Amino acid sequence: MPSFKNLALLFLAAQSTTAHFLLHYPTTIGFSDDDEGTAPCGSFTVDFSTDNITNFHVDSDVIAVESTHPAAIWLFRATLDTTASGNWTDLLPAVSQDSLGAFCEKGIVVPSSWAGQRGVISVVQDATDGLLYQCAAVNFVSGSSNSTPSSCTNVTGLTATFTQASALSSIPASATGSATSTAATGTGTGKSAAGALRPVEYGAFGALSWVVVVGGATVLVALL
Repeated sequence: MPSFKNLALLFLAAQSTTAHFLLHYPTTIGFSDDDEGTAPCGSFTVDFSTDNITNFHVDSDVIAVESTHPAAIWLFRATLDTTASGNWTDLLPAVSQDSLGAFCEKGIVVPSSWAGQRGVISVVQDATDGLLYQCAAVNFVSGSSNSTPSSCTNVTGLTATFTQASALSSIPASATGSATSTAATGTGTGKSAAGALRPVEYGAFGALSWVVVVGGATVLVALL
């Protein structure tokens, strides 16, 4: 039987022609249902003097979102440009979510050299109403997170796999297009780089599968 939370999300999706997504962790700098389609941060401007700032661990941390769409594709990226105007680095290949509700991607890695600096985490969703954006102001800190935020949950029946997404890959990394993506090309040292073995698929009842991306294809390796 669907949970009350899922029924509420279904109702919202049915009632709104602009059903969007929520960024639960790191803390969003702002959410506007009407303006979430405005790049790069859903119409909000990053301001470290007023925004809620999250400590984000470079060796392993999480990004927690919630979608009101039954299917969506996600792009997780980050930059040391505190204005969020460019020089983005993709933290993962595009992730396809085939379910409605909460989704938490664990083991997110950013370059270790970013520790001790401020930056911005960006989440972009590609769904039925186009590209949607939210940002979080963060302090990049060394090490791995030793706790999991309560918002890091996955709806029962969630399936999330790496995919190819032309709409997301066409987003420029910077105003000049000079920045390079480390994780998406598999050339970086991050543990989340394409081609690495990592948990990304959640089957019915929340069972965790291990997959590996080879040549753009997602291959199921084992089921726990």
